[in-house]
Amino acid sequence: MRILSRGPVCSLQRALLLWLVPLFLLVGAASAALSYWTYNRMVGSFMDEQMERLGESIAAQDEHVALPRIQLERMHSWGVYAAQVWTRDRQLDVTSVPDVAVPLAAGPGLRDIESGGNRWRVYTTQSATTGKSVQVLQSGAFRQKLVVERAGAAVAPVLILLPLAILILWGVAQTLSREIRAIGEKAAQQDENSITELPLSGVPGEIAPLVESFNTLLARLRVAFATQRRFVQDAAHELRTPITAVALQLENVRCDLPQGACAQSFAQLEAGVSRAQRLVDQLLKLSRNEAVASLEPVVAVDLQAQVHQSVDGLIALADQRHIDLGVEVDTPVTTALVLRCAASDLRSVLDNLIENALRYTPEGGVVDVRLSQGAQGPVVEVVDTGPGIPPDQLGRVFDRFFRVPGNGTRGSGLGLSIAQTAAQRCGLRIQLRNRSDRSGLVARLEPLAPARTEPAAAAPAVGPAHAAAAAS
Repeated sequence: MRILSRGPVCSLQRALLLWLVPLFLLVGAASAALSYWTYNRMVGSFMDEQMERLGESIAAQDEHVALPRIQLERMHSWGVYAAQVWTRDRQLDVTSVPDVAVPLAAGPGLRDIESGGNRWRVYTTQSATTGKSVQVLQSGAFRQKLVVERAGAAVAPVLILLPLAILILWGVAQTLSREIRAIGEKAAQQDENSITELPLSGVPGEIAPLVESFNTLLARLRVAFATQRRFVQDAAHELRTPITAVALQLENVRCDLPQGACAQSFAQLEAGVSRAQRLVDQLLKLSRNEAVASLEPVVAVDLQAQVHQSVDGLIALADQRHIDLGVEVDTPVTTALVLRCAASDLRSVLDNLIENALRYTPEGGVVDVRLSQGAQGPVVEVVDTGPGIPPDQLGRVFDRFFRVPGNGTRGSGLGLSIAQTAAQRCGLRIQLRNRSDRSGLVARLEPLAPARTEPAAAAPAVGPAHAAAAAS
């Protein structure tokens, strides 16, 4: 037997309500029925006994009995007993309610009689000495009313507590659902850089084994990710030494090579070794970033200052390729553009985007880093004058080791992947698009959610004149 329903409506809260609320209602209905039955028997037995005593006491009197007159309304409202005395030949002799025409019953005992549109409870007895018959009457409507009142008074607390119990049940179900959702939210906060066990404090005993299983799985994942990072780092370190040795040997052999086909093959060999060196460097950088991201705290980072630091760090590469590199601020910034993230992650994003633009921009080109305030917060755009990316390849450039075919630029295919991973840890996203005014690429970095801004001291705006002197 399944308690939880199948499909999208499967819910512990719904299951508790659907099973327990009908049960509460059934218990309430059963309590009401049992109370009515109990009081009906109790009231009937008590009043029947009184009627029998009254009838027997009247029948025991040998002389003529004078009965007081009783109003019909008092019988229906207060349950007053009325009596009738019949002669031996079944003629009505004396009655306390002349307005009630209830015939003499066929034999002694208790019975219910319908007369004049009313229901009566009747007890009939006969005197053994005088032969007269005595009949005691009581309103059946009064009895019914009394039973309902007594049963209602007994059931009233149950009926009052029933909605309260359902409300408490709903609140308990809500609380349980909230606690389970909180466990799920804590599990959802885990990533490859910060895998920690879920706390067991406050977890219900029935769910604790499930949480412990999650913790075991998370521990295995943490070990697996750590092993993967160590493997990449160790492999890169082991490859770095022999590749560096090969590069040095190639440098020594260069002077002894004759011109011609041999020199062309040697140049291709050098290009392959250079690419392998860059791949090893990127792998080391990737492993270091992932290791640092799991330890470095989240702090408030001034985006504008970080942009200038990244540009300053890559000026040498721009000079080497004779590329005009600089920073543009579209409008005066009156507030500090602050992002809460790991400083190394933000530096990694900016460095990779700017370095990627410098490597794909031909010599003599221009790379501008534009800083502005967008709807969601600060926006950084790295605009180059390179060949751009074919539209059908834009969705794949963030894949690891993917390189756009046919551009002739040496690279490892890891730069944008590293930048995207670091950006996601910072709560940022990278969007790439080709320039519409000329050939080139625009890499846009913006927050996924509104960023916090703080008052800033006056900062010099670096415009198209560029932060560093253009390579000349």
